[in-house]
Amino acid sequence: MYKLDLPVDYKEAAAIERRRNMEEQRKSRIFNAKSRTIGVDVQALQQQIKDKQQQESYERRRGEAFAADAIRNDKISQLLEKRQETDIIELNRALNEFRSLHQQPDSRREFDLYDPDYLKKDKPARVSDDDPRCGISSIQKFEGEDLNSKARNKYQQEQLREWSIEQQRERDQARRNQQQADHLYELKMRELDQRAMELQSAEEECRRNINLATTDYNNALARERSERERLHKQQELDDNMTEIANHVFGDVLTENPAVAQSAFGPHRVITDRWKGMSPQQLEDIRKQQEKQRLEKERLAQEQNLRDLEHDRQRLANARAAMLLEREQERKREELQRRLADENRRLAQEQTSHKDYLDKEVYTNPPTAAYFGQFNTSTR
Repeated sequence: MYKLDLPVDYKEAAAIERRRNMEEQRKSRIFNAKSRTIGVDVQALQQQIKDKQQQESYERRRGEAFAADAIRNDKISQLLEKRQETDIIELNRALNEFRSLHQQPDSRREFDLYDPDYLKKDKPARVSDDDPRCGISSIQKFEGEDLNSKARNKYQQEQLREWSIEQQRERDQARRNQQQADHLYELKMRELDQRAMELQSAEEECRRNINLATTDYNNALARERSERERLHKQQELDDNMTEIANHVFGDVLTENPAVAQSAFGPHRVITDRWKGMSPQQLEDIRKQQEKQRLEKERLAQEQNLRDLEHDRQRLANARAAMLLEREQERKREELQRRLADENRRLAQEQTSHKDYLDKEVYTNPPTAAYFGQFNTSTR
């Protein structure tokens, strides 16, 4: 009566499993005191943002696929509508042509009933006494008389034969018309298929031409780039050779002392062109260095005197600090002794208070089941 063997929804099962895994991971993060943090679960928020981005990307790709499929279906439907409209027009044209050729009003069997020229074509009311149109009231023949029975039977047989031949002719003509219409439809379908193949071939040929043109253009760009790189390398090589020649034959390597003279004064030189000092300049420098050495020795002696004074003051300060430290140590020991006495007194009070709570107040201690009901879920 009830259908219990329902198919498994794999998408829903995957979503349930994913939520279960996320809940387990959240428990491991929250219940772990080492990795738990107070505030927002940044990792979960980042995972949610990542899932949302993946879902949006999937929906966007799905929408694009549906859009492309809809465009392709629209194009196919337009082609089919055009083909159907063309077929309907051709069938209507063939039908109208068939009607104009083979279904004229005068070719119908019952045309004599609504022929507008019926009175013009009709015979007189009476031709002779043997006129078969004369009825009983004409008193031209009596009941039971059938003087023209042979002619009438022959006429009826001829009429039946003509009707049969006409019906056979109409059926043959209808079959030929139907065959012709089917043949025209088949030719039209072949023509449309051939036209579609030609359009496809033209499109492929156009695509090949475009690819060839693109390839030629890319090859031309590659050749142009290669030629430009070759010219650039040649220009760089020429510049390097020119620079080497300038250095070899210039004033730098030839060590011309005149090139080191500066335009800002005789006491200034151009550093990248200077080749060294003269003996007089070296002697002046040595004299200046000797003066600096003597000045440095004088400053060193003064610094030694200052260091001796600083050492004396440092020793005096160290002796005073040692006395102060001993006084502080005695005070600290006295304070620690008092603090130890106070802690022992407080410990005795806490012990007695704990005994009072355990024996007098908390007579019904909680079990492990009471504490196990907390922190079982993250929600």
